[in-house]
Amino acid sequence: MSAATFNSISFTRGYLWKDEGKISRGMRNEKAKFHIRGSATLPTKSLQIEDGKAQKSKKQVRIGLLGASGYTGAEIVRLLANHPYFGITLMTADRKAGQSIGSVFPHLISQDLPTMISVKDADFSNVDAVFCCLPHGTTQEIIKGLPRSLKIVDLSADFRLRNISEYEEWYGQSHIAPDLQKEAVYGLTEILREDIKNARLVANPGCYPTSIQLPLVPLIKANLIQSGNIIIDAKSGVSGAGRGAKEANLYSEIAEGIYSYGVTKHRHVPEIEQGLSDAANSKLTVSFTPHLMPMIRGMQSTIYVEMAPGVTIEDLYQQLQISYKDEEFVKLLEKGVVPRTHNVRGSNYCLMNVFPDRIPGRAIIISVIDNLVKGASGQALQNLNIMLGFPENTGLVYQPLFP
Repeated sequence: MSAATFNSISFTRGYLWKDEGKISRGMRNEKAKFHIRGSATLPTKSLQIEDGKAQKSKKQVRIGLLGASGYTGAEIVRLLANHPYFGITLMTADRKAGQSIGSVFPHLISQDLPTMISVKDADFSNVDAVFCCLPHGTTQEIIKGLPRSLKIVDLSADFRLRNISEYEEWYGQSHIAPDLQKEAVYGLTEILREDIKNARLVANPGCYPTSIQLPLVPLIKANLIQSGNIIIDAKSGVSGAGRGAKEANLYSEIAEGIYSYGVTKHRHVPEIEQGLSDAANSKLTVSFTPHLMPMIRGMQSTIYVEMAPGVTIEDLYQQLQISYKDEEFVKLLEKGVVPRTHNVRGSNYCLMNVFPDRIPGRAIIISVIDNLVKGASGQALQNLNIMLGFPENTGLVYQPLFP
């Protein structure tokens, strides 16, 4: 194909798949559609691409973003900027009502989006689906009042725990929407994809539970590790603590040090144990200690496990390889390669690997994600893509930022 001919391609889908073999499960019959206006006489610069306004007007799904002024809300705006089908038509932020997204997040100044309003003033008649990025405790009442026609992905913790008594124990308040809790589907994408497809309300997982369950669930299901002696040492960037002003998050409090928090009582513990218990078909408890690191983004979970009798490191490696060989966003590294948070920054990838411990019969698993993307907004977008029947990597093919 000549350069002139290539430059006359007209794309009707907004992008092409680089490798059809990597199309997400359940979407393998979806094919990129394009045609070539075969005139090789066109000038080199005549690439037939619609301008931004025309492309924007063609977006099919109207998105409401509740809680747009936090880090996860900002990440959703960033990701949707390159989504060919989802366009934001409603944004709420009670404390920033009346302001533009560019005034709150100057890095998003190029985005032509509606002014943020208070959630009590929101009109959902022009919305098809909602990302809810509100704090836990406030989300239940708001989602309870939304039209039943809306698809909802909730990034708070309010619908993650099936047992509302556990929610009340760990979050210190009553659950006011138990009927919605029964309807909610837990959104760990690679593990529960089939359930997510038909869901109306998806409870997006927490960042720590995502980095921990992705490597452990396949190994527990295959009975390759003992369920009674799992130790998790996890570390997160400061953005995981949210954007609110807190003394503990000041630069002088965080820089040049490591801070362990939520020791024995972190609120992600019941979520982690719920998912691992489901995999084991029996009640499972873990030792989990999170740490705040002097970095903005990134999360690493270092997990110490005891292998089942007769199981080897090679068995663990092969099981993870089989489980994730067709997954776009979960990657098992080559043997001996240590995952680094630097290598997932700004992306929706989870990188993992398994290593032999010096103690016979034990293994060390290392898993890394970007806490704001795969640990929050990226996985939320992945889930909504599935819920609405789009290829799940749409709007998520950002490569990691390095250095």
